[in-house]
Order: sequence, then structure tokens, then C-alpha cells
Amino acid sequence: MKRAYNFNAGPGPVPEAVLTRARDEMFNFEQSGAAVMELSHRSKLYESIHFEAMEQIRQILQVPDYMEVLFLQGGATLQFSMAPRNFLREGQTGTYVLSGSWSEKAQKEAAYFGHTEILSSSKDVNYAHIPETDYQLASENSAYIHLTTNNTIFGTQWQTIPDNQTDIPVFADMSSDILSRRINWSNIDLAYAGAQKNAGIAGVTIVIISKKLLASAQDGPPSTSYQVHADKQSLYHTPPTGAVYITKLVTDWILENGGAIGMEERAKKKSEMLYDLIDGSNGFFRGHAAKDSRSSMNVTFRLENEELEKQFLREAAAEGFMGLNGHRSVGGCRASIYNAVPPEHVEALCSFMEKFRKRA
Repeated sequence: MKRAYNFNAGPGPVPEAVLTRARDEMFNFEQSGAAVMELSHRSKLYESIHFEAMEQIRQILQVPDYMEVLFLQGGATLQFSMAPRNFLREGQTGTYVLSGSWSEKAQKEAAYFGHTEILSSSKDVNYAHIPETDYQLASENSAYIHLTTNNTIFGTQWQTIPDNQTDIPVFADMSSDILSRRINWSNIDLAYAGAQKNAGIAGVTIVIISKKLLASAQDGPPSTSYQVHADKQSLYHTPPTGAVYITKLVTDWILENGGAIGMEERAKKKSEMLYDLIDGSNGFFRGHAAKDSRSSMNVTFRLENEELEKQFLREAAAEGFMGLNGHRSVGGCRASIYNAVPPEHVEALCSFMEKFRKRA
């Protein structure tokens, strides 16, 4: 089967080697006569998948021993509510940095649990850059500061996570750049990410949380308690076993391809190809994100007018390129170049874009 040039923003592509291996072993795992999805989540066979996937995430991201790695469900959007449910107490403030639509949604959901404030925002410039942010300006009663590390819709990304010189915990939605670069955990107390962009398929959510923060969580229903899920090693209820299995294979693939450093280099190579083409097009392609905030995961751009954009997208689809349309809320074009997108596919896209520019 010929693979499509898949530039979807999410779910994103899965490495071809992972799909091949899953095809070969997923439906008769370890010659058990059962598919992974049929195994008891209490069985030794499934546990070998579950705990190795956790350990390999820890290895790739160099997660310190003072943090737990969890597998949860409900997507990253459930974390918009679960985090304040656990940590936003009466009389405290949930403090949010707004750098795009998903951080807005996180702040709105937290407001159901208590008071929220906006520390900084770039909404006034249509989220074209990461806002200047000083944690020292957060309210003294802040329960936490929340930010989104990469913004799929607008194509911006924190180049580095700010140093945290306060005692306020920092929460990070890393749904679209988890496992694509190294992380300084001294500046993050809770990170979460849906797996379907860089870490596997939809169904499992990765949460990485400090044990000190866990100990401060308030009581509540066990199904939304981080402490309960940590105590039960993410087996409090039946996990999404098939999705966890794919995450395990993806972490195998990342380790075989240089780990976090290898993914960083891969992302840099791919994103530079596209940004160099955009910058060298004499304004034919116009990037949305400011240069100092550009994402290595989602490259957003516009053409001269909507009719030309529609023509570009039609011709791209005819050539086998998937997912190049911008988000419905902003329009334009977007190439999502997650870990599994081969550099050769980005080269093919650049070639198509250049040919389109010359004949348009």
C-alpha cells in the first residue's frame, strides 16, 4: 500500500515500522492466541506492555524519580478539568498563560472549579507569538500556572519553558510536542498529553506529575484522583490496552532513532525546510507565527487570497497530500510534521509548494 503524505494535525501519522510490527504481532500477541485488546489488563502479558511503555517514556524524557508517569483516559481535554479538580482549592486562583485556543479552553474549564486569572496572552495579535510571561507577576494565591507548550492551530511553540523562580507549580499541556524534544523537569510539576500526535494513537493520555504535587491534591472522586491512579499504577480501571500497546511500540521506535535528541534533530531538519521555503517565496507564502515563536511541529501559512488557498489545497490533495488545510477557526494552510512524518514527505511537500508558486 502506498502511504499518503500525511500532514494531519491530529490524529497524526504513526511510524510505518510501528504499523508493520503491530500488524505482525498485535492480533496474536506473544503467540498467546489472543489480540492485545483481548488480554486481561491484570495479566502478565499485558503488564509487560504497560510497564515497559511507562519506563521507556521515563527513559526518553529523562523523567526524574520524584515524578510519576501515568496512563489515563479522556484525552488531554479531560485534564483541563482534572487538574483544577485536584489542585484548585477555594480561595486560590488558577493562573493561565493564553497562547492559543487550547489554553483558552483549559482556562474556561478550570473556571467551573474556582477563580481563574490570565497571567499573559497574545490573543490581541491572533496568537501570532508566544506571550511575554513573568511568573513573578502571578497572584500570590495561585494554585498553579498553566501553559500550552505548542499551539497546533496557530503554529507557535515555547522555544524553552521559562525558569520557575517561584513556589507556584507549573502545569503544561504538551499534547502536540511530547516526545519531540528534551524537557527540563525542574520547571514543570505536571505535564499531560494526548498520545495521538507524537506518542501513538487516540485513547491514552500521558500524565507526568511530581510526587510532591500529588501529596497536595484535595480529596474527590477516585476516578478523577491523580493519587488513586498513581497508587494503582494506572490500573485503577481497565486501561485502553490497544492504545498503550501502540505507545509502547512508538517509544521503541523513538529509542531506535536517537531518543529525544534524535527527535529534536529530525524536527529541526523538517521545520527548517518548510520555513526556508516560506521565507524565500517573496511573500507568496506567508507564515502566521512570528519567527521567534515558530513551531517545529505545526507550520502555519497563508497565500495571497482564499481562492488561491483553495486551489492550492485542491491540487495538493490530488497529489496525495493529506491534512494541509488550516483549522476551521482560522483557515489558511497548515503542515503538521510530527515525529512520524518522514523527512522525505516534507521534501515532497516543499517541491510541490515551489512548483505551485512558479505556475500560479
